[in-house]
Formats: sequence, structure tokens, C-alpha cells
Amino acid sequence: MKKWIAVFVVIVMLMWAIADFVMEKEDVHHEIKEVGLMIGDLAPNFELQTLAGEMVKLSDYRGQSVMLNFWATWCPPCRAEMPDMQDFYQDSEMQVLAINLTSSENAVEDVKQFKKDYSLTFPILLDDKNVVGDRYQIRPMPTSYMIDARGVIQFIMYGPLNYDQMMLEYGKIQ
Repeated sequence: MKKWIAVFVVIVMLMWAIADFVMEKEDVHHEIKEVGLMIGDLAPNFELQTLAGEMVKLSDYRGQSVMLNFWATWCPPCRAEMPDMQDFYQDSEMQVLAINLTSSENAVEDVKQFKKDYSLTFPILLDDKNVVGDRYQIRPMPTSYMIDARGVIQFIMYGPLNYDQMMLEYGKIQ
């Protein structure tokens, strides 16, 4: 009988050790990140209206990788990167949210015409009061953030990106 009790105790201890190891592994994956603007930080959430009139939150895209691009129609580097961004959007599984700093535009009609002229199919969000631009401390335009499926910032670019740079950084996130 003592032999069976000893075997039982050893089995229970082994199961406890395995469970503790598994729980420790899970904790690593669920580590809470601080909200911030640096690589490794949880990207600040926001809610903006799209050019189509829908309300969108960054948190709606949790589980998907996202590229945030802050831009304006009058910005030459922004204009230069848009065709590459459209191709990137079509060729990758990354969601693109183009945040227009609408408070710097003459009129929303300029943004609508820009979307039409460049045949853009990704969502264009309107930051008409520069709330999100301020939250993300946007200074140079364009500025892009690539965010992984957990909502963590993995890449930041101040200035335009070309297609190859977008694909390179996308590959690192996947």
C-alpha cells in the first residue's frame, strides 16, 4: 500500500510541475504591453470615420496585422507612395488604414478626388480634428506604423515607403 501512495504522490507532483510549466508558457504570450509609440508598445487605440461614413476602431483589427499611414493630399511624398501602398494592400494580407490629416486639407472633397484619382481601395480614415495625429505625435508626413496581430508596434517609418520596403517589413511581422 505504501508503494501505491508513493507512486500516487510522484504522479501528482509530476502533473503539478507540467501544469506549472504550461501556465508559465501561457503567461509569456499574454504579457501585457504598455500603450505607447515605440516599437514593442501596444499601439494607442482610436476611432475615426472613414471617407465612406463608417466608424472604425484600431481595436476592430485585433488579430490582423495593420499598417497605419498618416498622410495628406497636398504632401508630395504622400502622393508618391500611394500607388505602392495600393499594390501592397492588394498583394499582402496586411490591413491598410490611411489616416488623412483632414484638418490640414482645404476640403474633404479633395480627399475624395484623391482617392478616385489614385484608384485607392483601402479604407481612408478622416482625422478632421487631428486627434489621432496628435495622439501619434505625427510631425513629418507621411508617417507609417506597422502593427502586428496582437496590436504591438513592430515598425515605424517617418517619410515615404516604397513597395519593396513595405513587403520587407510585412515579411518580418508574419
